[in-house]
Amino acid sequence: MSSRRVAITGLGVFCGAAKDTPSFLEAIATGKSGIASVDLFDVSPFPARIGCQVKQYNPADYFQSDRIHRLSRTDQFAIISAREAVEMSSLAGVYDPYQIGVSIGGGVGGMLNAESWLQGELSGKSAKPGLLRTLLPDSTATAVAHSLGFAGYQGTITTACSSSGTAIGWGADLIRTGRQQAMLCGGADSLAMLTFAGFNALKVVDPNPCAPFSLGRQGLSLGEGAAFMVLEDEERAIERGTDILGYVLGYALVGEAYHITAPEPTATAAARVMNGAISAAGIDRADVGWINAHGTGTPLNDVVESNAVKKVFSAYGTNVPLVSTKPVTGHCLGAAGAIEAVATLLCLNASIIPQTLHFRGRDPECDLDYCHEGSRVTDAKIALSNSFAFGGNSTSLVLGSGCLCREEQR
Repeated sequence: MSSRRVAITGLGVFCGAAKDTPSFLEAIATGKSGIASVDLFDVSPFPARIGCQVKQYNPADYFQSDRIHRLSRTDQFAIISAREAVEMSSLAGVYDPYQIGVSIGGGVGGMLNAESWLQGELSGKSAKPGLLRTLLPDSTATAVAHSLGFAGYQGTITTACSSSGTAIGWGADLIRTGRQQAMLCGGADSLAMLTFAGFNALKVVDPNPCAPFSLGRQGLSLGEGAAFMVLEDEERAIERGTDILGYVLGYALVGEAYHITAPEPTATAAARVMNGAISAAGIDRADVGWINAHGTGTPLNDVVESNAVKKVFSAYGTNVPLVSTKPVTGHCLGAAGAIEAVATLLCLNASIIPQTLHFRGRDPECDLDYCHEGSRVTDAKIALSNSFAFGGNSTSLVLGSGCLCREEQR
């Protein structure tokens, strides 16, 4: 593998907790949760009726009227956040469009539109077949690339909740190996009735805002949104004078081959992916200042992830804070890894470790430092961001703050 270091030069986010990166950092830093009632569709049949929905959203504020009907809610969120990331990076006109790729993680895609079409068909009304054009998850990558004019590598990764974490890792590989000069990497997913009903049927949705690593937690809170990073070769980014916001230092992914929904209970696989990411980054375990956990709030996941951290960090494991930002954003499924990676980098650059909200009491099986008492100041420059998905598809990213570049330039 090449010694090129992968710099992050742009960030964008649009989700139920915030609609741009400054307000997103504020929400994460101050513990302002976006979890509330869901009114995007009828949730009355379900035991859990809350989620982190993007509220007060009018597509006409962001798109011309003739484009709106061609884009799913997921596509729209993706384009909005991608635009912010590209603008922040000052990428326009720098590279040949064939040297700028798009790597996106997702899952739901245009499911909400497809549900509208089906409801129309079943009710005997004239349903528009065009609502089905965005059904497949890869439509989002196409919509983003078309909107921005990027004609390089284009790919969509669908590994459930680790999709966009892996999409960032794949994008970093393309930069590191010189196959692309810049990559727009991230993920997008919207709420849909099928996923909302499905997670309720699995009985893994908490009727109250999710409370990761707390006693009495009952499951996750669903969310929606999108987030993106612009990745470039560090030397080229420095050469063109753009701000380096951080680094993708390394990543790893594993398949547990254990169960379609339950995590492997010994935490061996979860530990293996974190160890792999740390090794790929070429850092010591002691360099990791904190971990943005997958932290769904389900009883089993939180225990397994806690035990994995203890396996990885052994003697000093209890000194590595393990926090979850999902109580702020909800679990955004295919977009979760990217949204949490952006949250991690923003917090690294702001020198804070965010709080894990909604503490209900200490669980004796979750005995690490989860920052339940509030966010705190830190001098950490490196953090992990974990994404553990159904089917045992797990990804861990190692992210470094922008000050790594500034220190080396002194």
